[in-house]
Amino acid sequence: MSSRPGLSTRGPSGLSQSTDANVSPPSTDRGDLKRNFLKSMRPLPTQHYWNVWFDRPDKDQKSAADGNYHSKLEQLGSTIESVQDFWRYNNNMPIDNIKMRESIYLFKAGFKPIWEDRRNILGGSWTFRVPKANGADFWTRVQLLAIGEELQDALEEGDQLCGVGLSVRFNSHLISIWHRDASKQKSVDAILELVLTKAIPDDFPQLKPDSYFYKKHSDHAGFNPSPEMQAVLDSQKAREQQAAAAAAKAQAEAAAQQGSQSQPEPPQIVEVPPSGER
Repeated sequence: MSSRPGLSTRGPSGLSQSTDANVSPPSTDRGDLKRNFLKSMRPLPTQHYWNVWFDRPDKDQKSAADGNYHSKLEQLGSTIESVQDFWRYNNNMPIDNIKMRESIYLFKAGFKPIWEDRRNILGGSWTFRVPKANGADFWTRVQLLAIGEELQDALEEGDQLCGVGLSVRFNSHLISIWHRDASKQKSVDAILELVLTKAIPDDFPQLKPDSYFYKKHSDHAGFNPSPEMQAVLDSQKAREQQAAAAAAKAQAEAAAQQGSQSQPEPPQIVEVPPSGER
């Protein structure tokens, strides 16, 4: 009688039947397999490439003109191209290690966190002052809104998200969201609505209206563009003034037309013939 063929196994099953005391238990081996499987998975690409920037004040080169500190801006690590890249960076960048007045930014490739940069010159940003106890959670949520394209999708057509940033202050974190065109009011309103509805967890203390504000980059005291960029800014301001004047004129004409239509007609005069006439 022929013998039954042997059952050949691979992986945890074969190892679990071994009597060698040096062999790892099945649970440990399954864990290794899971880790190897996750490593072999294809990365989930982000729609845009992102760079991490670090900014610290340079106290040795204080500006005599405006009293502000110059900054030392440097790019950290390699470009973020996938969801895995983002979590690798985020998990290894605890904001508790960032010192007073230092900043970190997550910006789309091609953008720099500089007000006077050619891609930022016409833009602005929302800034949220968040208690340090809640800063890390809020910062992670805002970053996810950025790389997940939710912030971009909320913007008005023709506008573009530049990036997000975190700056450390004495008892709070300043978390900012930059976009490219400050003249698009729908974008300004949409960013605020999205953050207040999606970046704040249920157990988060309610943000008071005076804890967040919007500001054009050109309205900052330290804003100092090159002559070329100043010309771009002046041209944009001229277009905005022309558009505002045209809108005011159209509104005045509409009001005048509506007023003329609502005026009552003058009473008709009826002549009464003298008595005796027929």
